[in-house]
Amino acid sequence: MMIPDLSTQYLGMKLKNPLVASAGPLTGELDSLRQLEDAGASAAVLPSLFEEQIEHDEIEIHKFFEFQAFPNAESLNNFPEMPDFDSYGPDDYLEKLRSAKEAVSIPVIGSLNGWSDGGWIRYAEEIEEAGADALELNVYFVPTDPTITAAGVEKQYVDLVAAVRQSISIPLAVKIGPNFSSLPNFAQRLADAGADGLVLFNRYLESDIDLETLEYHPDLVLSNRHEARTPIRWIGILRDQLDISLAATSGVQRADGIIKLLLAGADITMMASILLMKGPEFLGTLLEEVNQWLIEYECASVEQLKGSMSQGNYPNPSALKRANYMRALKNYTPQY
Repeated sequence: MMIPDLSTQYLGMKLKNPLVASAGPLTGELDSLRQLEDAGASAAVLPSLFEEQIEHDEIEIHKFFEFQAFPNAESLNNFPEMPDFDSYGPDDYLEKLRSAKEAVSIPVIGSLNGWSDGGWIRYAEEIEEAGADALELNVYFVPTDPTITAAGVEKQYVDLVAAVRQSISIPLAVKIGPNFSSLPNFAQRLADAGADGLVLFNRYLESDIDLETLEYHPDLVLSNRHEARTPIRWIGILRDQLDISLAATSGVQRADGIIKLLLAGADITMMASILLMKGPEFLGTLLEEVNQWLIEYECASVEQLKGSMSQGNYPNPSALKRANYMRALKNYTPQY
């Protein structure tokens, strides 16, 4: 019986398979990180260090020096109160990264979450110094100012990527959302700015309204498998246009979804929600199912599979544009 080669290339690293644990609670604890490695994860992305956490630490340092400079400590009352972050701060994050590198043998990818190129560029350098095998830049920017143009938003992303790229030498991936008016153009500009790979797509946390308190509050809803359709489409479109790595995330929950994403052109598939629901060991189940599919369809390797149904390789490339939309509407049958 043929034994498929499950290895894949991502950000210049050879991984033993395309199943990667994305940033989340499970990758932030050493015990569950080891469990993920035992289950077969080929790499892991640590939970993000948030820009607000960095700003919090820097303001606290600034307050300390202000206290030394002014004899009247009451003047410090003018400083705004900072939120109390439950997750660890910058120094704790770097220590967690060092511990993770010692605890597992798989590549460990650091993660920064923010939107500006301020003082946190320094932490990209420190994440590299702490031993990260790569850095994932998780850009989260919600424009609310009507004077900011779409071009201005994209420029902020591109400038941020370029600034981080200049500060580190390890591979750099950029995690973005799908809501850009011309995603292929924007993706190419990110690659030109120095991104070694794109993670598609960021799943933004949406706010809800509490009707009792009349306050906005975050409402975390885990992903479902149907959300993988968006990365399937765009990875299929982008695969032949970009000479960088493509990682799929959002809705990666079943083996058939993983196969579809690889067919579209993903180099790896990242997952978090399904592992939170079913435990780290479920990654091993998915890996075995992927392996069995390759055997059944006589596919020698993941590399052979990757991109075989990208827009450039598919006989009917219009299927990734409007054709399927019209076809779906015509063929839909009411369920009542």
